[in-house]
Amino acid sequence: MSVIRIVSTVHSCLRSASLLAAAGVLATMLTSAPASADDYDAAIKDIQSTMGGVPGFVKQFPKAGLPGAWAEVKAIELSDKTALSPKVKSLISLAVAAQIPCSYCIWSDTENAKRAGATDEEIQEAVTMTALTRHWSTIFNGMQVDLAQFKKDMGGE
Repeated sequence: MSVIRIVSTVHSCLRSASLLAAAGVLATMLTSAPASADDYDAAIKDIQSTMGGVPGFVKQFPKAGLPGAWAEVKAIELSDKTALSPKVKSLISLAVAAQIPCSYCIWSDTENAKRAGATDEEIQEAVTMTALTRHWSTIFNGMQVDLAQFKKDMGGE
């Protein structure tokens, strides 16, 4: 999960911890082709430039996967040129992190949401929506509610 309003906001927010929210993404985003040492070095330099440092967990990430994972994080999470605002992205990330649960991401995404302008009420509502979704999903799946009938009942097909 995101903190960007403008490029300068990216730099200040990233220095403090926003990439911690990306730890889960980085941990699961290995590219299919191994990266060269040059690609790895370039990614490390870019992380250093963007964040003002390289977090320890980045150094633990497989070298072959880091360039692709970092590119994905920058293009989606850290970009202010996507369909979702930084505040919305951070609230979504927080909601998912709360459900997983991931203490690292919960902390980082909460901080990022606040930096992106989210109020305490918006943060609470995002987390509550996650709980509601999980609650009803458990009921629908556990009771094996017929999907076709559910769609009809809800005004769909």
